[in-house]
Amino acid sequence: SSELLKSIDLQQYGDQIHEYAPTTGVKELRQAVATYYNDTFRNDNSELKPFTYENVCIVPGGRAGLTRIASVIGDAYTGYQLPDYTAYEQLLTIFRRIVPIPTHLDSEKQYKLHVDRLRQEIRGRGLRVVLMSNPRNPTGVVIKGQELDELVSVGREGNCTLILDEFYSWYIYDNDDDAKTPDRGDSKTSSGNAISAASYIRDINAESTVIVDGLTKGFRKPGWRIAWVVGPRELIAALNQCGGYLDGGASHPLQMAAVPLLDPSRTRQDRAALQKHFKHKRDFVISRLNQMGFKQKASSGTFYVWLNLSHLPEPLNSGLVFFEECLREKVIVVPGVFFDVNPSHRRNLMNSPCHHYVRLSFGPPLEQLQRGLEGIEHVINKLKETHPENGTLGKGYIGSDDQSKNSKHLAAISVSGAAI
Repeated sequence: SSELLKSIDLQQYGDQIHEYAPTTGVKELRQAVATYYNDTFRNDNSELKPFTYENVCIVPGGRAGLTRIASVIGDAYTGYQLPDYTAYEQLLTIFRRIVPIPTHLDSEKQYKLHVDRLRQEIRGRGLRVVLMSNPRNPTGVVIKGQELDELVSVGREGNCTLILDEFYSWYIYDNDDDAKTPDRGDSKTSSGNAISAASYIRDINAESTVIVDGLTKGFRKPGWRIAWVVGPRELIAALNQCGGYLDGGASHPLQMAAVPLLDPSRTRQDRAALQKHFKHKRDFVISRLNQMGFKQKASSGTFYVWLNLSHLPEPLNSGLVFFEECLREKVIVVPGVFFDVNPSHRRNLMNSPCHHYVRLSFGPPLEQLQRGLEGIEHVINKLKETHPENGTLGKGYIGSDDQSKNSKHLAAISVSGAAI
């Protein structure tokens, strides 16, 4: 693993480092991002035109990047799939010119996105924009290889713009031919794979695919608030104009400090170390859950477990109840219903297909994961009739027969869940 950056010498950048950076970001970092994509995803295919710094906009965090993109989208039906990242709900609510159109992915089909069906949605519903995460938060499903190539072709057809949130692109645990390895040899025994639509975009200036990523997840530097949008030159120019009044741009010193982090030799090492570490934690968590009686499959991406509670007896098969019972054990999980993205609360979520799920993170240190899993096991043990706390299951902080309080409680949890 690369040595952690411990200090930043501002003197090497001169006095200008204390000034505002351009709202598109400093040229050095924009070029470093373009080089990262070219080296990692594009050098093995001469048919792919290289990215340049003009295809990159540096933004102060992923949400800022998505906000800039949303601000330049005109009146548009915007498709998104469920379940997906909770922050999309706020994004699709605030910008009134965007009309959100949801599509539920089928749990029985492992939440697989069928590109042919997506094309039908684009034609039948007149979608002009499609927003999604890949790898997908919270399910850990990864669109890759031929499927990702087909998805990118939708953006190439020109009828619809694809916005791909790729913040978990390094968290890939299946080392197969569909993932780009550091030496682009596609070896099944290699580590350090990464997934990106950049592998299949032929000419980014002639296509309608936009990538959002940054230092937050893969580089493990969320506090830096350094992210980027990669897209056609015309889009980057528009993001420059709106950035001045939306967010003012990212930190100048931290942009310069980020440049060496994107060196291809460094990112190869970092990806390999990260995946080895997180795969170990993933396998540990899955093993412990299945020892408790769950039948959970390991996710292919992200650092989440989309835990199915449907086999548990009532009331513990409800994500909201499971959430509360875990809280009593000082364990945080996120109820699945929060990922049933519902802009402006237009839909009734009482019958959401996500109710019987919770999202677990295996991001924390292994010692914390061990304590958290012990807490979950304690919750499961309460199902035994002989357990002294069996009668308290589902009572939480309210009476289960008080429907009025229950409705208020559900609303309160919905608010608090955004901060979890």
